[in-house]
Amino acid sequence: MTRALRLGVNIDHVATIRNARGGHHPDPVRAAVVAARAGADGITAHLREDRRHISDHDIARLSREIDLPLNLEMAATAEMLEIALRHRPHAACIVPEKREELTTEGGLDVAGGFSVLEPFVNALKSADILVTLFVDPDHLQIEASKALFVDQVELHTGSYCSAQGSERSHELRRLEQAALQAEGLGLEVHAGHGLSYENVMEIARIPQIVELNIGHFLIGEAIFDGLEGAIRHMRSLMDQGRGHSLEHHRKA
Repeated sequence: MTRALRLGVNIDHVATIRNARGGHHPDPVRAAVVAARAGADGITAHLREDRRHISDHDIARLSREIDLPLNLEMAATAEMLEIALRHRPHAACIVPEKREELTTEGGLDVAGGFSVLEPFVNALKSADILVTLFVDPDHLQIEASKALFVDQVELHTGSYCSAQGSERSHELRRLEQAALQAEGLGLEVHAGHGLSYENVMEIARIPQIVELNIGHFLIGEAIFDGLEGAIRHMRSLMDQGRGHSLEHHRKA
């Protein structure tokens, strides 16, 4: 039987718009409520070191006020670990973070940073928080992730999304091979970064991937179609790509 494909909606850029003007609007927690109504399976939020979008107060409210699982994206720093242990989200996705970047530019170097990441992974797992590592579709990084005993990997789809022609086919094969390898090692496979209406169906067809995390594109499309409409359309394309037209396993 074809496995359902979960959708995690990243609400970071609702907070980006709010912070551009100051004040309280638009409210990312309200966006999370809309996402749940539209069929999202989880909410993702990245609490960055510079707090450029999501704030500590947002994380506290999301932890208290939403019923969907919260996926906290975080850098491997002592500050972020303390916040994660305080709020105990459903999952923590460790991502690379550089203060000067506009958005996450690639996956973690798990193999090179193994000894640095290990205590963070152990502390999160000890608190019964599912641990995900955001990695490029590279066999060495996936092997290193397995050696850290994490629960999940999220494959960085940015190179695939920005590629054209034969290069996109190459990047798609890399993702397919990485997903197969990760599942074979017992890791749950997620994917995300740069996904849109135009490219999501190919990723949804990879049977080992069980969750997609999508944010920036959905918030942008919400300007034209509303957030609920954008999420429902993305959900429909994901289901088509997965190869079934059954009603999504969550009732909207």
